[in-house]
Amino acid sequence: MALEVDIVDTNGPVWSGPADLVVAAAGSGQIGILTGHTPVLSVLRPGDVRVREPESRDVLRWYVTGGFFSVDSDQVTIVADEASAV
Repeated sequence: MALEVDIVDTNGPVWSGPADLVVAAAGSGQIGILTGHTPVLSVLRPGDVRVREPESRDVLRWYVTGGFFSVDSDQVTIVADEASAV
């Protein structure tokens, strides 16, 4: 089972797909999200968002300038002010 991840910024969709790990800079520090994580809604601090793809194990990275993210029922939604690939 994988997480379903959607990343958007003010210009529109950035990336969407499955992941087995998402790491982001939450309001109180780094947070790692795996399948089965409890629901979370948090601000997103400036920093890297990392997404690990389940099949290839490749890690995709974006620098975000802020925003918020939510996790619920293995759905991760990241709404960034700005996101640029690293």
